[in-house]
Amino acid sequence: MSQTEFQSDVQAIDTLAESYNELRKEIGKVIIGQEEVVRAVIISLFSNGHSLLVGVPGLAKTLLVSTIAEVLDLDFKRIQFTPDLMPSDITGSEILGEDRQFKFNRGPLFSNIVLADEINRTPPKTQAALLEAMQERSITVGGIRHPLPSPFFVLATQNPIEQEGTYPLPEAQLDRFMFNIPLDYPSYDEEIEVVKGTTSVLNYELKHVLTGSQIKNFQQLIRKVPIADNVLEYAVSLATQTRPNTGRATEKVNNYISWGAGPRASQYLVLGAKCHAAIHGKYSPDIADVQAIAKYVLRHRIVRNYKAEAEGISEENIIESLF
Repeated sequence: MSQTEFQSDVQAIDTLAESYNELRKEIGKVIIGQEEVVRAVIISLFSNGHSLLVGVPGLAKTLLVSTIAEVLDLDFKRIQFTPDLMPSDITGSEILGEDRQFKFNRGPLFSNIVLADEINRTPPKTQAALLEAMQERSITVGGIRHPLPSPFFVLATQNPIEQEGTYPLPEAQLDRFMFNIPLDYPSYDEEIEVVKGTTSVLNYELKHVLTGSQIKNFQQLIRKVPIADNVLEYAVSLATQTRPNTGRATEKVNNYISWGAGPRASQYLVLGAKCHAAIHGKYSPDIADVQAIAKYVLRHRIVRNYKAEAEGISEENIIESLF
């Protein structure tokens, strides 16, 4: 890399950090608290990954996603997943026009940001159609491939407390999500602010901070961020230590994990660490950046055994023991 290219990338990272702070400021006009959730969603977006939001109803998941889409000046669609939702309802289908010719009628997946609300309430066939679009960034209807808009970002939500009549995502499909982001209840003071804001007449004026082309440039920039060998090896080591009955597994992993994270976890740990460093104005990630996003990457990629469930050992407990 030439000196000119290096200086250009440094300036771009400074711009990224400034844009991130401005994004937080604009989103904070509408979303009270949830700072870690907002940061994780933005990191996954800049890393060109998808996220799964897990939280009980009423925590403003839909409002958060729509606010982010508005601040980023991106097209936004919300799909309510139900047991009778068919793949063609989200991908689109061919219809017979007045000229007796078939034409493709685009579904709601043709958007920059897609909110898949309660993804575990729809059958596996429709889940698979969404996850294929997430992986390939395109869909195929009638033998014809239709590329999806760029950038393309899926935020899926899941209710962790109500499992009756649901179709839980298997681990292979969960692996398509870069982050698993839990949403918790707001603090008492935050809930006071939420209630004040939602029970009175308030007009929020949100300004557009980034365009789609700028986001794509940032996504390319993140991959160009240099990373030291020891930091990359630490990220890969975290992922490999979650695999039980291997040479690198810890005693706690062998006792409480039945299946560990795959190579995609290592890739996302590195990408997430690069982005976490960049949004904080750092030109290269360190081990602290890997640890900052590790739970989001590993939480849904490790499978606890019955012993862990019986003893109340959570995924977070096991991940923290690896640090």
